[in-house]
Amino acid sequence: MKNIHSEDVSNERRHLLKSKKFKIGVPLIVLVILLGVASWFVFKPKPIVSDIPTVEIEDVTTQDVKVYGEYVGRIRAQQFVEVHARVEGYLESMLFKEGSFIKKGETLFIIDPKLYKAHVQRAKAQLSKARAIAKKAERDLNRIRPLYEQNAASQLDLDNAIAAHESAKAEVTVCEADLTQAEITLGYTQVKSPISGYISERVADIGTLVGPSAGKSLLATIVKSDTVRVDFSMTALDYLNSKERNVNLGSQNSRNKWDSFVTITLADGTIYPYQGKVDFADPQVDPKTGTFSVRAEMPNPDHNLLPGEFTKVKVLLDVREKAITVPYKALVVEKGGAYVYVVRPDNIVEKRFVETGPELGNDVVIERGIAKGEKIVVEGYHKLSHGMIVKAVKSSDKKDRENTKEEMNKDEK
Repeated sequence: MKNIHSEDVSNERRHLLKSKKFKIGVPLIVLVILLGVASWFVFKPKPIVSDIPTVEIEDVTTQDVKVYGEYVGRIRAQQFVEVHARVEGYLESMLFKEGSFIKKGETLFIIDPKLYKAHVQRAKAQLSKARAIAKKAERDLNRIRPLYEQNAASQLDLDNAIAAHESAKAEVTVCEADLTQAEITLGYTQVKSPISGYISERVADIGTLVGPSAGKSLLATIVKSDTVRVDFSMTALDYLNSKERNVNLGSQNSRNKWDSFVTITLADGTIYPYQGKVDFADPQVDPKTGTFSVRAEMPNPDHNLLPGEFTKVKVLLDVREKAITVPYKALVVEKGGAYVYVVRPDNIVEKRFVETGPELGNDVVIERGIAKGEKIVVEGYHKLSHGMIVKAVKSSDKKDRENTKEEMNKDEK
């Protein structure tokens, strides 16, 4: 009986122990689970929220673009004349101030005229003698002719009288020519200016023997520089491009609404205030350089342009009407080509490859690839890729660039 009772007690104890363990284990498991869940919420990785990039955009617009060509030119005078002594003699005087403006026909130098005055006097005397002989021959002929008609003189006498008269008249003509030549030569002793312009310093000093045969005939030089000529060279490619644009250098084209003009830059970097026009283009290309010569005329009323100096020449070659232009900073140039980012109406950007044309200040002409009215990214494109969503804001630099363009146009005018 005791054994049976002991077994019952043991079973009851084991049952109580299991009940205690169960009552303690379940809450503990629940607590562990709750702690695990709480830890997961606390320490779970936060989701990555992608920020939408903000970019500055501008509307694609059109404008009339002036296409220029820039070259190196050299200025020369419209007229450059060397003053030479045409007769030989000693230089007596100089009647001008070196570097001053002189008028056409003004006397510049005096060459000793004594010898040439003597030649004139001698020619006059010879002419007087010839005229006297001619008058005597005429009188002799007038006497012989009636006698011959009355058979009082022979045919030989008449022929001799006629020949003497004709010879005397010819001698008068020769003496008149000699006198004219002597007077012209005497006039050369007064060296006059052939044109109006500015004269250089004298080349020969007073008292120097000058003249063609003396080996020293150059006395000074005169330049007419109220209008100057600018010589420069253009490439054959420039010529072909100008032909494609219906620009005939050196001639007017009535089909164009605009006229080509030339501007130059002075030595201090300022733009010369007057414009010129191309008046000559060489019809052939130099095979050695692949260029052809072009000449423009520039007004020079203040004589700021000096013959012989080099300058930068800018020629208007074309006006592209309603051309699409974009800021150069919006253009990305890579090995594969140039492209811009275009923002669509749904704020998604497109990487658009474009074909570029001539540059205009801070802008560049786009030949094809985008259209007027589209929106392009001008700031912040470095963080973009094709297909991204962006937040677009209007650029604040557009107005400043428009003001700059207006100032450039005013300067050109």
